[in-house]
Amino acid sequence: MTDSRDNIYADPDNALLCDPVTGAGLFRFDESVARVFPDMIRRSVPGYATIVSMTGLLAGRYATPGSTLYDLGCSLGASTLAMRQNIREQDCRIVAVDNSAAMLERCRSIIDTDTHHTPVELVCGNLQEVAIEQASVVVLNFTLQFIPREQRDAVLKRIYQGLLPGGIMVLSEKVTFEDPHLDELNIDLHHQFKRANGYSDLEIARKRNAIEQVLLPETLQRHRQRIADAGFSSCDVWFQCFNFASLIALK
Repeated sequence: MTDSRDNIYADPDNALLCDPVTGAGLFRFDESVARVFPDMIRRSVPGYATIVSMTGLLAGRYATPGSTLYDLGCSLGASTLAMRQNIREQDCRIVAVDNSAAMLERCRSIIDTDTHHTPVELVCGNLQEVAIEQASVVVLNFTLQFIPREQRDAVLKRIYQGLLPGGIMVLSEKVTFEDPHLDELNIDLHHQFKRANGYSDLEIARKRNAIEQVLLPETLQRHRQRIADAGFSSCDVWFQCFNFASLIALK
């Protein structure tokens, strides 16, 4: 049986975690991450299960007949499944997008075991290039933070333009704080959370070094401003734990 526990950063001699040119750690959504992703995210992101389950309830509330629901950066499809299991309207479909073939391959096998009937289309590609059309719900759960900052405004504007009137966007992100003391406190609390879930200080340090090169968080104020600039009529935080937060934006 394949070990599905996240111990990627446990071995201090693991050469696969080092860039041979820069010597810096790398983080990629490859097969090694896909294999342990449920354990990794459960032990790393406080409130993740709540965000996913409530995403499903929001989808059930806002899905409209004949509309499309998007899960942008779907990874293994947790939010896709939560939405699928709560949709009650007719003729809806879900488009689940991820640029990692390894993640989508496992996502497909998980979706295939689900007995609910809303069609799911899996798309391997960059979410910046996916057309958003006739959308009632668009979900980005911990996705925008991996998009280059200079492209984020355009992503949200395209989502807004593709949403039907009355539609919603759910945006969940790791965030930073303008007050450096609050920022340091929430980083420390997050690391404490990870220690309580069995990660060693070595694993925490190596993961932080690796992911800081690809995960670029912003403040809640910056997210609110970007959402307003895209055209959304209203938005606010509905969930937050330490430096992880989820917002709802209404069209």
